[in-house]
Amino acid sequence: MDELLDLLQWPAMAVTLFAAYLIGSRRAERRVFGFSMFILSNILWIIWGWHDEAWALITLQVALMCTNIRGIIKNES
Repeated sequence: MDELLDLLQWPAMAVTLFAAYLIGSRRAERRVFGFSMFILSNILWIIWGWHDEAWALITLQVALMCTNIRGIIKNES
C-alpha cells in the first residue's frame, strides 16, 4: 500500500498540469472544469502529503483549494 501511495504523486502532477492547461481557455466552461481538476489534484496531493507527513504541502493544498473554489465561483457568475 505504501508503494501505491508513493506513486500517487505522478497522477497528481499529471492532473495539475491538465488543470493548468484548461484554465488558460477562453471558454468559461473549460476554465470551470480546469478549476475542478485543480481541486482533484489538491485532494490527490493532500492524500500523498498525509502519507508522507508533508504538513506544509497539505496546508498549501488546502489554501490552493480555496482559491480554486473561488475560481469556479468567479467563472460561473
